[in-house]
Amino acid sequence: MALTTTAWVVIGVAGVATFAIRASFLLMAGKLAELPEPALELLRLIPAAALAALIGPAIFRPDGELVILGPRPLAGLVALGVALLTRSVLLTIAVGLGAVVVFEALLG
Repeated sequence: MALTTTAWVVIGVAGVATFAIRASFLLMAGKLAELPEPALELLRLIPAAALAALIGPAIFRPDGELVILGPRPLAGLVALGVALLTRSVLLTIAVGLGAVVVFEALLG
C-alpha cells in the first residue's frame, strides 16, 4: 500500500514534534537547577511512577481480566517484600521474576 503525500507530511510533522519535545529537555537542563525543591522532588518520582504504570497492569490484568488472587499478584507481593527489605532494584526484579515462574507452575 503506497503512502500518500498527506501521510508523509503527518509522519514528518510527528517526527519533528517528537524530536523537539525530547530536545527541549536537553536545552532546559541548565534551568532545572533553578526549579524549587518541591518541583525537583516531583521530578525524582517520575521513574517510579512510570515503572508502576507498566507493572500494575501486568500483575493485576495479565489477560485483560482483573485478578486479585493469583500467581502474579502473589509474586508481586513477594517482590514488594524484597524491595522493602533490600532496596535493590535488580534483586527485586530477579526475585519477582522467579516468583512469577514458581507461582505460575504451582497455581497455573
